[in-house]
Amino acid sequence: MTSQMIFQLVILLAAIAIGARAGGVGMGLWGGVGLLIVVFVTRAAPGSIPGEVLLIILTVIMAASAMEAAGGIDYLVKIAAGLIRKSPRHVTIIAPLVSYVFTFLSGTGHIFYPLIPVIYEVAMKGRVRPERPIAVSTIASQQAITASPVSAATAAMIALLGAKGVGLVQILLICVPSTLIGVLVAALVQTRIGVELDQDPEYQRRLASGELTPPTETDTAALEGKNSASNRGGALSAWMFLVAVFLVVCCGLFPNLRKVGTEAAPVTVSMPMTIAIVMMGVAAAMLLFTRTSATTLVKTKTCQAGITAVIGILGLAWLGDTFIDDNSKVIIGGLSHMAESYPASFALGLFVTSMLLYSQAATTQTLMPLGLTLGIAPAALAGMFPAVNGYFFIPTYGTLIAAVNFDRSGTTRIGKYVLNHSFMIPGLVSTLVAVSTGLLIAKIFF
Repeated sequence: MTSQMIFQLVILLAAIAIGARAGGVGMGLWGGVGLLIVVFVTRAAPGSIPGEVLLIILTVIMAASAMEAAGGIDYLVKIAAGLIRKSPRHVTIIAPLVSYVFTFLSGTGHIFYPLIPVIYEVAMKGRVRPERPIAVSTIASQQAITASPVSAATAAMIALLGAKGVGLVQILLICVPSTLIGVLVAALVQTRIGVELDQDPEYQRRLASGELTPPTETDTAALEGKNSASNRGGALSAWMFLVAVFLVVCCGLFPNLRKVGTEAAPVTVSMPMTIAIVMMGVAAAMLLFTRTSATTLVKTKTCQAGITAVIGILGLAWLGDTFIDDNSKVIIGGLSHMAESYPASFALGLFVTSMLLYSQAATTQTLMPLGLTLGIAPAALAGMFPAVNGYFFIPTYGTLIAAVNFDRSGTTRIGKYVLNHSFMIPGLVSTLVAVSTGLLIAKIFF
């Protein structure tokens, strides 16, 4: 590790720490300060702007904000509140399972973004500490990538292991139960994380300062007492939004639906573009059919929190990508040497690589061939596959930053020491359980 790499790493961690303490758009702006130093002081070439991530977030925000403006989030919260009324803590179990299923069917964790404000509202009205369901649901949306039959990471695994006798069916038989068990165990652990909402000092500070109003019993009564026209608009917008999600899922399951162009020159529209197109269209349709003013859309809490998340992602993710690009040979080379010397550490190598590359697919394509070269059984590699979900460790990824910003109670947070953030425990628990279970299934049945 060179002195320049150490300096860049210190700048990266300092930008995250200072930005987290600043809060709001400060996270992204301090990421920009770190980027300025890394580029113009250490002379590193700027990394790639996370354009597709920002495109998806912006368009999903528009759809979710239109749904909120039309009363759709209140409608969904009312339904969800009915399901968890007897035991509000169930949202910490239900929310990650829903997030898992959505990602599993669509093949992309970005579909999780519109679920965050709904999970937050359900938790608040159920008087559940929002950090609990939000953090584990964020992790569940990542774990499902390595179980999804339509994800880029799984496609990379099929290409590598198919010739070795481990194809899609075998990968799913190993990874679906292992990741689901990992998510469920993490959710159960998460129900005990943190103090109760009314005892949290940051939440109490925001209440005292007027930044936040507490949930009351009249919230639900007011929601149920809205006039029928408002209820119809809310119900219509919510169902339109769910239909849009269903369309995105179908496009993920059946790539032929995304084929455009001519027979001679067919083009398959990427999933990020598909999500963006569908969400922008449904946002406009919501405003039209529910007769909601477009000016109210940008005033919603969902839109304000979403824009804050976009700024955060732009600064921090861009800084992280620049650091990785400038030190890729050292990072990847060192992990490769470690795996060659200690094959049992290969899962750890996958985890650390994904932690730095922010991509399950890139990690799979980078290190899985090395696993085959080292003589690790293909089924065992499939068991280790969930280890590529390590990019929650350093909290600069889009869904993590969005989750922090959408939780207006302040319970989902990046800690003073950066790594003591809300996603660490559910992330480590789910990954450790998933990999252990996957290796066990591979050993017993394959």
